[in-house]
Amino acid sequence: MDKTLNRRDFIKTSTAVVGVTTVASGITLTTFAANKDPVTNTKRWGMLIDTNRLSEPEIDVMVSACKKEHGWGSEKHSVGDQKPSWIKKVKVKDRLTQKETSLPLMCQHCEQPPCVDVCPTNASMKREDGIVLVDRHLCIGCRYCMMACPYDARSFVHEDLTNQKAHMPRGKGTVESCTLCVHKVDDGEQPACVASVNSDAVIFGDLKDSNSKISKTLRKIQSTQIRADLNLNTGVRYSGI
Repeated sequence: MDKTLNRRDFIKTSTAVVGVTTVASGITLTTFAANKDPVTNTKRWGMLIDTNRLSEPEIDVMVSACKKEHGWGSEKHSVGDQKPSWIKKVKVKDRLTQKETSLPLMCQHCEQPPCVDVCPTNASMKREDGIVLVDRHLCIGCRYCMMACPYDARSFVHEDLTNQKAHMPRGKGTVESCTLCVHKVDDGEQPACVASVNSDAVIFGDLKDSNSKISKTLRKIQSTQIRADLNLNTGVRYSGI
């Protein structure tokens, strides 16, 4: 679903309360990867999206790639805002020039994610490498995280699901969102949406590695966080807005 928003209101608005959490047992869920190897904070995965270079058809391709990889979007009975949306195309408009810019919007993988702070069961979590996830076994469907997310990046599953992907189990009555294709990242691959574009319009990599392509590019060009006023230090950055 496409949405058109005012550019200034989209990028900057009010504040929010943020925080972190751990599992009650004292073992943090953030220490485990999909391939069962420990994850450390020596990496911080991030994405840079250049809206000047990314075309609308390419954004549609990114959305389609995410749907295919994770199996969402084919729900039969959910309609409108009830439909899952791990990534969506959003249009922002400059009030002065009336210029419209399209961009892909997904979970921004915040360093201080509000969704994690409000979750009563620790289902919402952030790994040590910055990837924000939802543990479907712990999620009780309260949707507090959906209300806390300033990016409207989370979805609630309203119906029974069939033909699920083995690497990404989903469940009725739980919340879900972009995982940065954690199963691929842990195997050294690119997220499906990034691989679908296959150009420097979207760059994925380690923000802590000064020699990574994303770090070198961020040092050269102007970029911004959406809702930078919230001081969430997002892992997803944009250029051209």
